[in-house]
Amino acid sequence: MAIQWLSLIGAIWLQCINGTNSNFPAYSSQLKHLLSISQLQLNNLALASDAGKLLGWFSGIAATYLPLWLVLMIGATLGLIGYGIQYLFITNQISSLSYWHVFLLTCLAGNSICWINTVCYIITIQNFPFDRQIAVGLSTSYQGLSAKIFTSLVDVVSRTSPSEKAKTYLLLNALLPLLVCIAASPVAKHVKIGKSKNLASGFRAMFVITTLTGIYAVLSSFSSITSSFPPITMAILMGLFLIIPSGVPLGEKIREKFQQKCWLRKEMRVCHVASSENNSHDNDLMRSMESGEIKEIENVNKVYEGRIREEVGVKLMLQRLDFWLYYFVYLFGATLGFVYLNNLGQIVESRGSSRTSSLVSLCSSFTFFGRLIPSLLDYYLTKKNYIVSKPASIALTMIPLSGAFFLLLMGNNISLYVSTAIIGTCTGAITSISVPTTTELFGAKNFGVNHNILVTNIPVGSFVFGDLAALLYKKQGNSADGSCMGTNCYQITFIIWGSLCLLGTLLAVILHARTKKFYSQN
Repeated sequence: MAIQWLSLIGAIWLQCINGTNSNFPAYSSQLKHLLSISQLQLNNLALASDAGKLLGWFSGIAATYLPLWLVLMIGATLGLIGYGIQYLFITNQISSLSYWHVFLLTCLAGNSICWINTVCYIITIQNFPFDRQIAVGLSTSYQGLSAKIFTSLVDVVSRTSPSEKAKTYLLLNALLPLLVCIAASPVAKHVKIGKSKNLASGFRAMFVITTLTGIYAVLSSFSSITSSFPPITMAILMGLFLIIPSGVPLGEKIREKFQQKCWLRKEMRVCHVASSENNSHDNDLMRSMESGEIKEIENVNKVYEGRIREEVGVKLMLQRLDFWLYYFVYLFGATLGFVYLNNLGQIVESRGSSRTSSLVSLCSSFTFFGRLIPSLLDYYLTKKNYIVSKPASIALTMIPLSGAFFLLLMGNNISLYVSTAIIGTCTGAITSISVPTTTELFGAKNFGVNHNILVTNIPVGSFVFGDLAALLYKKQGNSADGSCMGTNCYQITFIIWGSLCLLGTLLAVILHARTKKFYSQN
């Protein structure tokens, strides 16, 4: 069981450093200056990282034929190349890079995220088949802390000019994922599973640790608190919160050995007879234990198969109406949330506010808890033998998401903060729910490819919805340079986004109706 928990800890550490695309604003101004590009071209660079997901399905194919540790190293190497060459460029060690070179390197770096994500998803799904929602939610929630972790490290290493910080961000983006992938590669593998009920205490401990980590991340985001402590102290505290989960495998190992000893002693006392019959009874006891383990594994496989609708390959999946319903549900849900986050800086600026950093921190924190909430609910509902279908969960999550877009039409700061918190929470929740949904609807065997096909809607939505927002913003521009000030800048955009989200909610309800029979049987 210890190796099972170690694989989850490895997935958590990998997710902690896999949000490198969130650091782009830290060095984007330097790239804009070096490349002498327009704001529109800079925006396209921001979308280039999402464009890398268009080829994310390559990682799924690789995971089918290659060991997971090798898939990890390929992803880390792609990130090393994508960010490393940009680091050499921004430090003037390479002088012949064009805009399109940087664009392709950013796509490559974005694609590297898919490889690491694929390994994390496969580890949690295969090693925790009964509790895949819980394991996925716990691990992916930590990706929301990536920006916080990298910022803490940059503050320690470099506290000088913005250009030095930009260089440090790129260097960390290139090297840190590689180092963590090397450290996590020994536990990146499929392990034999045990009884689901034995994991309860471990999950309770993980929930407590994860919640405390999230609370610390939120509190340490406020300048009034961080200014009271040196950066090295804040970084060490964050590091401790990330190391603490590694104590769970040790605790579970000790608990498992203690329970085994107690059980054996109890059985030996019951079965103990005359000394002449001891050997026979001991052998019978061992055979009984082995037989019980075999039956347990058989029961595990039966229940595991029962929680999967069917094993579907990519070709067959693309022919299914359920997939396209699911695709557009995600497109009009989580993807719209990501597009809002990509445009958050411009939205805040158009309202005459300078609180972009606090809103980004707020959104990141609520995204973290949004990814965690489905796991908490799944954990407690499963204990009560009550299961809500994943499409229904997504539909319920998209109702407040659509409401948040319409709430933004009010134009005051309170509605901006409340809407951003809701959008962050719902986006994180849908992202977390989608991983087990893909497995349950289309199987675990081809999950790596299937899920990466699904998330191609993220770059598609980023380009379509992002460019639509940019065009509407430009049309409303009321100054010589085309900039726009006022609530009218994004008014039409919010109406369109909210309406699309309502459409996505309806599609999720239809998907729920089509899969209701499958979930009712499980």
